[in-house]
Amino acid sequence: MASSEPGSQSEEQSPQSSTSAQYPLEVVVVVNQETPGPSAPRVGPHSLPPSHGWKRRREESDEEEEEEEKEEETAPQAEDTWVVDSLYGLKMKLKRRRVSSVLTEHHEVFTRLLEDPVIKKFLAWDKHLRLSDKYLLSMVIAYFSRAGLFSWQYQQIHFFIALYLASDMEEDNQAPKQAIFSFLYGRNRFQRPLFHKLRFQFLRSMRWRTRVTREECEEIQAFDPELWVWGRDRTLLPEESARTMEA
Repeated sequence: MASSEPGSQSEEQSPQSSTSAQYPLEVVVVVNQETPGPSAPRVGPHSLPPSHGWKRRREESDEEEEEEEKEEETAPQAEDTWVVDSLYGLKMKLKRRRVSSVLTEHHEVFTRLLEDPVIKKFLAWDKHLRLSDKYLLSMVIAYFSRAGLFSWQYQQIHFFIALYLASDMEEDNQAPKQAIFSFLYGRNRFQRPLFHKLRFQFLRSMRWRTRVTREECEEIQAFDPELWVWGRDRTLLPEESARTMEA
C-alpha cells in the first residue's frame, strides 16, 4: 500500500506538468502601478503634471493654426489656371495664366473715391506724379482686393493708406509721401499716430502682402483703359518735370 502512494502522487502531478508545458505563457507578472519605477519621475501631491502646461500651449497653437487656415480659405487670393495658347492639328498647347483676385467691386470703389474732393485736390496738386502715377494708383486697387473689406467700408482714409504703402514699396525718395498728412490733417500733427495705427491694421488685414507686379498693374488698368487716371504716366512728363521729380 505504501508503494502505491508515490505512484498516485506522480499521477496527480502529471496533469499539472503537462498543462504547464502546453501553456507556457500563462505566467502573469503583476506590477504595482502605484509605485513608480526607477525611471519614473516622482510627482508631489500638490504639483501639476509636467505635461499639463505643454498640452495647454499645444492646444492654443492648434487653435491659432485653425484660425489661420480659416483666414486663408476666406481671403481672396490670386490663382493660376491653364488656358489654350495654340492648336497644331490634333495637338494642343496649354499656357499657364494667372487669374487676378481683383473684382469688379474693387474697381467701382476706386472710381467712387476719385470723386472725393480731398482726393481730387491731392491728384491735381501732384503734377509731377511723385505719389500718384498710374502704377501706384493701380496698387491701390490691388490692396483693396487683398484687404478683404466690404465695398461700402472703403473711405477716403483707405485710399491714402494704400497710396502710402505703395510709395513705401516702390519709391526710393520717401519725403514726398509726407504731403499726404497735409491733405488729411493740415498742420495737426497729433493725428499722425492714428494714421499709422490704421495703416498697421490695413497691412494686417492684407496679411502683409504688399508686393504687386507690373503685370498685375497692367491687368488692373486694362479693366477700364479709358479711366482718366491711367493717363498719369511718368514717361510722358516733360524733361523739366522729370528732373524735378528726381531731385
